[in-house]
Amino acid sequence: MTHSMPVVTPTRLPVGKLPPELLAQIISRIPVQDRRLVVGPGIGMDCAVVDLGDRLAVYKSDPVTFASDHIGYYLVQANANDIAMTGAQPLWLLVTLLLHEKATSASLPATIMTQVTDACVALGVTVVRGHTEITTGLDRPIAIGTMIGEAERDKLISPRGARTGDRVLLTKGVPIEATALLTREFPARLGAALDPTELQAAKEYLFDPGIGVTRDARTAIRAGRVNAMHDPTEGGVLTALWELAEASGKTLRVDTQKIPVPPLARRVCDVFGIDPLRAIASGALLMTVPAAVTYSLR
Repeated sequence: MTHSMPVVTPTRLPVGKLPPELLAQIISRIPVQDRRLVVGPGIGMDCAVVDLGDRLAVYKSDPVTFASDHIGYYLVQANANDIAMTGAQPLWLLVTLLLHEKATSASLPATIMTQVTDACVALGVTVVRGHTEITTGLDRPIAIGTMIGEAERDKLISPRGARTGDRVLLTKGVPIEATALLTREFPARLGAALDPTELQAAKEYLFDPGIGVTRDARTAIRAGRVNAMHDPTEGGVLTALWELAEASGKTLRVDTQKIPVPPLARRVCDVFGIDPLRAIASGALLMTVPAAVTYSLR
């Protein structure tokens, strides 16, 4: 039996995620040939889950295609965040580095892998395999990671788990990642809007409050019952809310005026004409919890 792929029109697609209708059409044609697959491809589903008998294996693959500064750190956090959203423990990482042919010295892959290993050590993750290649057609390095974690069979969390009556919670605020990314990649454009102290503080958003949410997820799970978790990345918190609603089949009622946007982050976004609710927002943890339960996320 063959599975034909959809015919895509020649219209050029914009930068960013595939349109959800196209993505859903492609996913619908992917056959499942192993019944141990618990969670496969789907809109709003960032991880695959496979039943290994006594435990569940959780898989995530994500690239870093824009950042050049601390790209290795971005890579680890981006993949670990999504593993953590399932309640799993990130454990193993495979790394692929594609490096540009005209600007790669021996120090570049060494620097990137130092960033990767340092971030992995902090999270208890082991680098188990990888691939490095200097290739044509790139103007910046691209890093791709595949992370594997483990979850207890009865403790898996999924975006599908949101329940009617849940409260929607968001930690830290948005957009942490966009603030760090823009100031690190385009500091000159912010010179007139931020003083040197503010510029440095915005750059440090990468680490403080930080783009990682692995520990935040563990804290939330320990604090009480969590029905669903999601990591707002490309498309920002608004896209993440839509994906969560799509995955769970629920309608979310959200007052966008109550979504916290730190003043410094808002000023950075204003300089670039970016809506802070639509900017890449790793570092915030989006979750739904039963309304009747009190949570302390200290």
